[in-house]
Parts: sequence; structure tokens; C-alpha cells
Amino acid sequence: MSHHNSGPRAHQLPEADITDMYAFTVPGAQGRLGLVLNLVPWTPPNGRFSDALIYRFRIRPITVDASEPALFSAADAEAEVAIDCTFTTPDVAQTGTCTVSVGGNPTGTSVAFAVDDEAGGATDGVRAFGGPRWDPFFSDATALVNTISTGKLSFTDHGSILGDGKNVMSIVVEVDLEPLVGDGSIVAVVGESVIGGKITVRWERFGRPEFENAILGMKNYDTVNRDLEIRDLFNAEDAFALGPDYLGAYHARLNANLAYWDGLDGNVDWPVDADGNHPLAEMLLADFMIVDAWKPFGDNTFLEIERAVRDGRPHETMGGRSLNDDCMDTLYTYLVNAAKGPRISDHVDAPTRLASDTFPYLAPANPNPPEAPGSH
Repeated sequence: MSHHNSGPRAHQLPEADITDMYAFTVPGAQGRLGLVLNLVPWTPPNGRFSDALIYRFRIRPITVDASEPALFSAADAEAEVAIDCTFTTPDVAQTGTCTVSVGGNPTGTSVAFAVDDEAGGATDGVRAFGGPRWDPFFSDATALVNTISTGKLSFTDHGSILGDGKNVMSIVVEVDLEPLVGDGSIVAVVGESVIGGKITVRWERFGRPEFENAILGMKNYDTVNRDLEIRDLFNAEDAFALGPDYLGAYHARLNANLAYWDGLDGNVDWPVDADGNHPLAEMLLADFMIVDAWKPFGDNTFLEIERAVRDGRPHETMGGRSLNDDCMDTLYTYLVNAAKGPRISDHVDAPTRLASDTFPYLAPANPNPPEAPGSH
């Protein structure tokens, strides 16, 4: 649940609460992109999706420009691939449909499936599944909160997953990229929950794990906007076209909080410029998952493409994020010592139930999940 609690709105509409997103090369099928969007924290094992929401994946080809602070530039909206997944009335026989469009125009590809049918549905280079599954995210969330609140790295030798065994509602999509974006294109991926209707409303979005909570959410180090809850504003924005109104607030928050993370080991590995701008601020503000599905599947590839561009070398992996990727250790290490020092671990190195390398990847829902905190 690396995105749960990412602002007050997440609690107002649990059906739209994004907990995680994953993007990876389908094992053994280079050029085919695997996508997972997880929602509805602490869902029951017979959970169902809302019929009032659109669950959306957005995919855009990107170009690399190491001379720019953000490192990457996403293609215009005309090149965007969107996969919209919608569901019928939430009952025992609920069904879902995922529809593909490019530049806002339907391609004619649409795949239907019964919720919780592991075979899912498949047609024209697209396969889809939806249903309750065991939450694959692993992290010592309690130690993270302690690190943020105390100003000291608080990871111990015995990390634990908060609420291990809880379930989420998962949407899994596989899609062949070449017909949609061209051969060899590196892509940026964003997951969204959108309220449907004549006028749609973006409720939440997801790019990289824990960006909103571990990096953007802390208020106490931001001397400019200390009283501003900034995450709901950020979640409502278009990831590929941030508006000008709150950019100053985002930058002030990121510069303060990234400097905090950098100082946790007593060293400065990310010196700010003369104006106080942190070197990672622009890259992280472009909050999307960067994936090269033409590279083979691999675990622990999170941030490898971003790091390679910053280091001035060709990337070697698919980047993105697989379901068993120990992404939090990678993130902590990069923020604190720029990956130049020892790996910083929360000592939770794998989920209790590993994801498989076959569709739909995630472990079946826990029939006896733990109760959510505060449920009594």
C-alpha cells in the first residue's frame, strides 16, 4: 500500500483509493507490457469494484534528455495510449471491460472478463483480469513513519509488513506495445481512478511508490507551506501536464523534504544549487513509472533507467517495477546516499506470498485477512 493515505481524499472514497501500481515486461514476452493497479485497501476476499469509476492506465512514449532537470520528456496527448477499465453493478456475477484508445480515439480493442476469474479475458494483443488479491506490497511502514517523525533512520534488523495478509482489488492488464507506440519505445505509465459521468473527475493517480507519502507528504521541514496539505492537489493534477498554480508549492516541499532525506546519514550526497533546488526534485515531480518493455523481465529494476540517465550510461534493465521488487530499499538508498554508500534496508526483503511469473501474477485473496486498524 505505497499510495494509501496519500491525502484526505483517499479516505473519503475508498473505492477510488489507489494503493499501488506496477509496470513491467511480461516474462518471456519482450515488447509486451504488464500493468497492475491495486485499489481499495483492506478489501474483503469477496470484494468487488465500483460501477461508478473508471480505472485507467495511461501510457506515453518518452524521450531522454539528460541535459534537462527532469531527464525525460513525455510525448504529446495525441500519442497517449489509455486503457479504461469499467465494471458492472458490484454483485457476485460482476464483469469488467478494458477498452484501449490512442490520442483519445478508441482503437476498437476491448476485452471483457468475469471478476475473479483467473483466466481473465483476452483479445487483439490485450489480456485483462480483475478481482480481490493478496496485497503484494512489502515495506516496514511503521519504521518509515518513525524515520519521518524522529529525523533518524529507524529501520531495525527485524522489519515487518503492516497488516500483512490484507487484500486489495487488483486490475491486471497485458498489452502489446508495438502496434500502439512503435517498436522499441520507452514509455511512461500512470495509473488513475476517475469518477465517471459526463464530466469526469480524476480522484487519485499513481506514478512512483511512496512519492506522495514518504517524499511529498511531510510538512514539518517545509518552511514555505508548512500548513498546506499538498497531496490532494497533486493527485488531482494531470501527471503529464502539471498546471502552473501550485508548482512553487510543490518545489518548496520537495526541496525541503529531499534535503531531509539526504541528511539522514550525516552526509550531503545531493547538494542543492544556489537557489536551493534539489537535483532530484524535477525528476520526481514528473511522477510516472518509466519502463522499457523491450528489455527482459527482471526483479529489483526500480529506478534503474532514471539512475542510468543521470549517470550518463545506457540503461540495462526494463526499469519499471515488478511485483516482487524491493523498491523501498532502492528508494531509501538513492534518497539518502545517492546509491554511493551501503544499501539502506527496512529488512523486509520480499512479500510473504511471492507473486508468480504467470498471469494474473498476484497471489489469490487471503480468505481470512487481518482487520483494518480502527475497525473496532
